[in-house]
Formats: sequence, C-alpha cells, structure tokens
Amino acid sequence: MTGLAPIDAWAIAAILAKALEYGTALLALGGPLFIVTFREAHKDVLRVARSIAIAAAFLCVALIALRFGIRSARISGMGMDGMTDTMMLGLIWESPLGSAAVLRGLGTLLVLAIALGGNVASLIALIGSVLIAVSYTQVGHSLSDPRWLLVGLLSVHLLTAGFWIAALAPLHQAARLEFAGILLHRFGVVASGTVPALVIVGLTFAWLMTGSVNGLFSTAYGWTLLTKMIFFSGLLSLAALNKLKLVPTLENGDEHAASKLRRSIKIEGFFVLLILISTATLTSVTTPPVNL
Repeated sequence: MTGLAPIDAWAIAAILAKALEYGTALLALGGPLFIVTFREAHKDVLRVARSIAIAAAFLCVALIALRFGIRSARISGMGMDGMTDTMMLGLIWESPLGSAAVLRGLGTLLVLAIALGGNVASLIALIGSVLIAVSYTQVGHSLSDPRWLLVGLLSVHLLTAGFWIAALAPLHQAARLEFAGILLHRFGVVASGTVPALVIVGLTFAWLMTGSVNGLFSTAYGWTLLTKMIFFSGLLSLAALNKLKLVPTLENGDEHAASKLRRSIKIEGFFVLLILISTATLTSVTTPPVNL
C-alpha cells in the first residue's frame, strides 16, 4: 500500500511504545487542566486526577527513554544491541527527537508541581502541560507546511484531548459519590465547547495532511486515519449517551444510573486506547499523502 513503511517486530514495538507514551503524556498534561477547571470538585475526585497525572509524568519520562532505544535499534539494524549503541543514540539525541524529548521532560517535571497544591503550583503545572503539547510539534507530520498552522492545530488538539482523557478516571470516581450529577453535568457543559474544537482541529489537520479525498482512500495514511475516525466516532457516541441520558438519569435519582455511567466511562477508556494505537501507527509507519 502507498506510503506504508515495512512492518517488523521493531516497528510494532515502536507503535506500542509510542501509543503508551502518548497516553501518559496526555494524562500528565490533562491532569492540571482538569484540576484547575474543577477545583471545587470533591477531594477524592481531585486526588485521583492528581495521582494519575503525577504517575503518568514519571512513566512518560521512562517511555521516552524506551522509545529512544527502540528508534536506535530500528535505524541501526543491530537489534537489541542497537538499543544501547551510544553513537546511534547520540545521533538521535542531536535530531529533532532530542529537542522534543527535552521539552517533554521539562513539561512533565513542571506538571509534578501539581502535588504541592495552591495557585502558584497549578500555574507551574499548566505551563508544563503546554510544554508537553508543544513538544510534539517539534517532530512528525507537523513539520510540514504550513508549519505555523500545523503547530497551532496540533497543540490545541493535544490540550483538548488531554483534558478529556485525564477526566475519565476522576469522573469514574465521581460517579460513586453523592451529588455526582453536579460535577458530571458541569463536565458535559465544558465538553460541549471542547469536543467541537477537538473535532474541527482534527479534521483540519487531517485535510492538510491528506490534501484530497483520493489521498484519504488510496494511501496507508488515509486508511489508518479513517480507522482512527471510526474509533473517535464511537467515543463521541458514548460521550453523547452519557451527557444526554445517563447523567440526567443519575441526577433524577435512578439507583442504576451510576453503575451504567461508570461502565460507559470504562468503555470510553477502551476507545481511547484504540485511538492512541491508531495515532501511533499513523506517525510510525505511514507517510501523509502531501509528503509522498
């Protein structure tokens, strides 16, 4: 298929490691966004958001190192020995991947300030969130033209996606609590603004990468993108079900609504995993039609 790189064990390892790193980075940058937006939420809900953001920040740094090793092994062709080849690792570090890793590492470090609490710590953590998002604009498909537009689109896309993904576990926790409907309703109101932004930005970025309808259906990039869009449509359907049916039912006192809502949020998490894998595939083994 046009625009598809060879897929071997190392390519699969690269996709999985990148998907995991995407996930931890989004959880790390999204945690402070959730905490600041819903600072009046129950302490147990904020504790979950804070704990996950901190754990994700640490894990993200480890996954960055793992991705460097996998990249070195793929490029060198040396297999396991290539993962620790100092010359190859040095070349990768001097590439844009190194610059991105520095920004992302600094961002995750600043996110850890969320553990301290307070307005100043929250501001520092938010700066970290922005740095993590911007780090992804230093590599990959956003290096194409128009660069300034792609950088802006990708940064907004990552920040809104991170906010949504980081909200899943806290909302799952909230569904257990009394008066959970208040927070869940507020999240639905906020999501009503962020989801359209996420969709518009994503579609615009996709159009700039494919360039035409033919590019969407005739390349590996296009078909992988379509797969991602199917998964995202499933995620949106569940989010709509939660907002329009399950949350109002919970607010009305239905004793079964909380368990249904928590199950729906778990399924949302599964769709997020599929989206992360498809995104990692897009950026690991496919080439956008505009670059062919």
